Amino acid sequence: MDFQKAREEMIKYQIKGRGIKDERVLWAMSIVPREKFVLKENEEEAYMDSPLPIGMGQTISQPYMVALMTECLSLKGPERVLEVGTGSGYQAAILSKLAKEVYTIERFKILAERAERIFKKLGIKNIKVVVGDGTNGLKEYSPYDGIIVTAGAPEIPKTLVDQLKENGRIVIPVGNSFSQDLLQGIKVKGKLKIRNFGGCVFVPLVGKYGWQ
Repeated sequence: MDFQKAREEMIKYQIKGRGIKDERVLWAMSIVPREKFVLKENEEEAYMDSPLPIGMGQTISQPYMVALMTECLSLKGPERVLEVGTGSGYQAAILSKLAKEVYTIERFKILAERAERIFKKLGIKNIKVVVGDGTNGLKEYSPYDGIIVTAGAPEIPKTLVDQLKENGRIVIPVGNSFSQDLLQGIKVKGKLKIRNFGGCVFVPLVGKYGWQ
């Protein structure tokens, strides 16, 4: 399969075609090989317009959703970003091209270790992977310019808002365990200014400040 061609078509039809305009996001998605982050048996489906299973009941997000969430962070290059829910590692790899430092938390050790191996193979050195409860955030490296949560939460955890810089952005799906709205929050004077980017479906955010 010609993965390069599939990647170009993904960007043209699924991402640019749906209104993603940030040139840096489009560039990052054009150079990160999505096929490396899916299971071997799903390689030929890597650029399909849908999420794919990656084991442990988790998924790699639909390409458009990765692009939209990334665009919502408005990254310029010098930022420190926290990702909650490493999963396949694909979202973190995209962020690694757009920010200076990426910290990513995964509750399943097997997924965290798999993602680390892929980052190493691809020569990505600015991602730190931590195993733990992502709803607690990662206080020791805070504050963050951006926080991205790749699982659906019942509400925005205060722990994450506290670890966000003033004027920083958080992108998170919020709703019930079956469907959510994608929210972007910009921290202004300690509180979030919320914008809703519409419906989405993510696996549940499990943890102390998420679903039990």
